Amino acid sequence: MASASEQLASNMNLGVFAKAKELQQRLLFTLFILVIYRIGTFVPIPGMDMQAFQSAFDAGGGGLLTRLNMFAGGAVERMAIFALNVMPYISASIIMTLMKGSLPALKELDKDGEQGRKQINQYTRYLTVFLAAFQAFGIARALQATPGAVIDPGLFFQASTVITLVGGTMFLMWLGEQVTARGVGNGVSLIIFAGIVAELPKAIFQTFGLNQQGSISELLLAFVIVLFVGLSMLIVFVERAQRRLLVQYPKRQMAGGKTFGGESSFMPLKLNTAGVIPPIFASSLLLLPATIAPIVATGDGAVAQATRNMLAYIGYGSPLYLTLYGLLIIFFCYFYVPYVFKPDDVADNLRKNGGFMPGIRPGERTAEYLSYVLSRLTFIGAVYVAFVCVLPEYIISQNKAIPPSVAMLIGGMSLLIIVSVTLDTVAQIQSHLIAHQYEGLIKKSRMRRRKK
Repeated sequence: MASASEQLASNMNLGVFAKAKELQQRLLFTLFILVIYRIGTFVPIPGMDMQAFQSAFDAGGGGLLTRLNMFAGGAVERMAIFALNVMPYISASIIMTLMKGSLPALKELDKDGEQGRKQINQYTRYLTVFLAAFQAFGIARALQATPGAVIDPGLFFQASTVITLVGGTMFLMWLGEQVTARGVGNGVSLIIFAGIVAELPKAIFQTFGLNQQGSISELLLAFVIVLFVGLSMLIVFVERAQRRLLVQYPKRQMAGGKTFGGESSFMPLKLNTAGVIPPIFASSLLLLPATIAPIVATGDGAVAQATRNMLAYIGYGSPLYLTLYGLLIIFFCYFYVPYVFKPDDVADNLRKNGGFMPGIRPGERTAEYLSYVLSRLTFIGAVYVAFVCVLPEYIISQNKAIPPSVAMLIGGMSLLIIVSVTLDTVAQIQSHLIAHQYEGLIKKSRMRRRKK
């Protein structure tokens, strides 16, 4: 039998949406923030000769710049104030999440409730500034090394570039927090989602244009379309897949002879509990040498030459790069899942609320069983994420006819982000509509009581 929430969800239509004024305001606010973000991706940093930089960017032919450009919604190829996007903030958030499990001081802060979480968020912002400044300085050095890209190279250009790019990242971080609090969906995820989706029309037109010019055959074009659709369907299927564990609650005799409880429910465990965090973190680690390179690999010294050789050996699309990418994804899936789902805490909460799993003792045995199930789900999820992310990049590295922009957009990580954020946002919109319907039912019941 369908639950009350499922019955309400099945009755949702445009009429229900038209009555949900708060949801409409949230959606309009979210769209307004995303428009601001898109405008910022077209505002270049000061001191640039954009024609010279555009020529150098087009001659780069993909790799690091194309991947960063995909996440930044085209801001890198325009060297806009939002060129760093929110990637430093995501890296800082992941680092702080991992540190919470290893540093006792952060563990205690995390247990202090809202006040402790605010302090950890403040530390995350400080780390974001540091990472953004480091990356911005590397970009400034790389721009100065590009012939003709900078009008007046020097210390002033480096300082203005660092300040502009760091300011853009912090402003985007603030916009993301505003969307999370006053809009619909996770603000930071929606900003990355908007950047990737904004580049889709360009990639589609470019692909069909190359097909008309004869650069891409009909067979290759059909293969790209099938790969895009097939991976999208696989991601939707796995992201919605769950392992449901039966949880029962015993009957309780309350004062007055009334009996409560005796109900059963399900604990849903996602097949991909870690989400998109492992591939993002693995990609960030692999791109770190390329970020440091503009600072170290200048000149003709031994260190500079060794850095250039290393970059050529683990460059984007190389066999070593793809192997490390897949192994790091699997590693971070196992490393990150225990911070998302904690079996000991879940088992303790079940015991305190009187819940138990049939055939398993509450407490330690329940925690062991949850860890057993989670480890096997994590293995399946890790292999799935590695397959989705590595397979397209391997195919792309073997076929140079696919343009870099198209290659990045059909890459597994971009599809994973698009599908995951879409599913999450739709689920939040549904929850807002269900809450609105519940409020309407409560108001009607109160009005009926008053009439009686």
